[in-house]
Amino acid sequence: MLQKLSAFPGVPGPVVVIVMDGYGIPKTDVGSAIAAARKPTLDALFAECPHITLRAHGTAVGMPSDDDMGNSEVGHNAIGAGQVYAQGAALVANAIADGAIWAGEAWQQIVAGAKAGRGVIHFIGLFSDGNVHSHIDHLKAMVAQAKAEGVKTVRIHALLDGRDVPETSALEYVVPFEAFLAELSTDGFDARIASGGGRQYITMDRYDANWAMVERGWKTHVLGEGPQFANATEAVKGLREKHPGTIDQDLPEFVIADAGQPIGTIHDGDSVVFYNFRGDRAIEITRAFVEADFDKFDRVRAPNVTYAGMLQYDGDLQLPKRFLVAPPAIKDTSGEWFSKMGLAQFACSETQKFGHVTYFWNGNRSGKFDGETWQEVPSDVVPFEQRPWMKAAEITDAMIAALQSGQYKLLRCNFANGDMVGHTGNFRAATMAVEAVDLALARLLPAIQAAGGVALITADHGNADEMFELDKKTKQPAQNKDGSFKAKTAHTLNPVPLVLFDKVTGGRLDLRQLETAGLSSIAATVANLVGFEKHDKWDESVLVVK
Repeated sequence: MLQKLSAFPGVPGPVVVIVMDGYGIPKTDVGSAIAAARKPTLDALFAECPHITLRAHGTAVGMPSDDDMGNSEVGHNAIGAGQVYAQGAALVANAIADGAIWAGEAWQQIVAGAKAGRGVIHFIGLFSDGNVHSHIDHLKAMVAQAKAEGVKTVRIHALLDGRDVPETSALEYVVPFEAFLAELSTDGFDARIASGGGRQYITMDRYDANWAMVERGWKTHVLGEGPQFANATEAVKGLREKHPGTIDQDLPEFVIADAGQPIGTIHDGDSVVFYNFRGDRAIEITRAFVEADFDKFDRVRAPNVTYAGMLQYDGDLQLPKRFLVAPPAIKDTSGEWFSKMGLAQFACSETQKFGHVTYFWNGNRSGKFDGETWQEVPSDVVPFEQRPWMKAAEITDAMIAALQSGQYKLLRCNFANGDMVGHTGNFRAATMAVEAVDLALARLLPAIQAAGGVALITADHGNADEMFELDKKTKQPAQNKDGSFKAKTAHTLNPVPLVLFDKVTGGRLDLRQLETAGLSSIAATVANLVGFEKHDKWDESVLVVK
């Protein structure tokens, strides 16, 4: 059990953690939609309340190096767990480096399944080195290994990024990769990109938000339906010509064909690897491949394949049952231990981030702990830049109702605006997204105060804080040939804020800035705020009691 804190009995009311998704602290206001936004509530918080910064990228959230951006998955893992675990990118890179992945039963079954069938392995996944959902080097290693183990045919179904990497960078990956495949395709080995499309248009939906995306992906990858091109390089060029101004993540589907026949349709006896290591956008396409009673759309035909994920994307649901690398076993999360202490918990977000305040927060666990209540606000299925306020108001309504019910000691929510709109690259929309969250806080914070509670306002990573690509030398926005700024759609390496909103203890509480403090410090801080010592496995609290 958690021990009582001797110096502080805990705040009288609830403790609320508010995650402003995609809200970093930039080194310069140039290109920051946050700096450009009108945000009186946030300005007042930073002027009047204790606040520090937390590390939210790289090794502080379990990524391989400090050159790796954070993301919502690892960020919420760290916040909820109170500890840092090696995450998917590092786990896969290590398994490839030491050869453990090839020795594993899952990879051996993928190879054996292909050889027993048509001799084909299909690799589906995000085609970039963003290292948030996948890494192209992992794909390259698997293709080379497949050849080394005698597989005759490899087909790649490439989901174009433009979100975790520059928005129109697809050819920087496609062109050299097709050259790599051509060089490798000797001695009877044939490896080619067979289909693809933008990650926000096909295949990579999450949280049941838009199954039509997955259906388009299925028809493209499995059935070979879509506009035909001779190769992926020509596909990207052709789609850009037909859809001017469309960034990579939104490009429509394409199919590679020889003499009108798709080269990479998926059939009985093939093996399929979904090589994303991150789970949220891998679950739905996985279900389409492995569920016998699948009913989300008409698959037309469901080939009998040997299927594996890079990791297991949902441990509770065992999706998929076959996976190449074991995910981190996250134990002793804050949600688990607060439940053991009898503290009722409430979690809320809209669909786009609902899994982050529930599944990821609880250490990749689908089920609720005792005393937990989850409330999902359905997201709108529209481009985020067209409705940048998203569901901030409705999340706030739900949070206020939960506070006024008096049922919960611990509450948490995620406002997705800064991240989801930041990913579009639309600067003006991103400022509106920040302003929408500011308006939500203006309503939510008084309700927390009225309930005798306090709030920790933070973020899981940066995004809206850098909306333009910065020149590495001048640190000024990089420009396109027409003089416009190059939009940045990826997460940032900036730290995130941690603000303590406290109007009930008479100024007894403060925050201390620790050089090593990251998102994993929040769990212990919450424990102190409710009057408990932290769990032994959790990282240090940043709370100061005067």
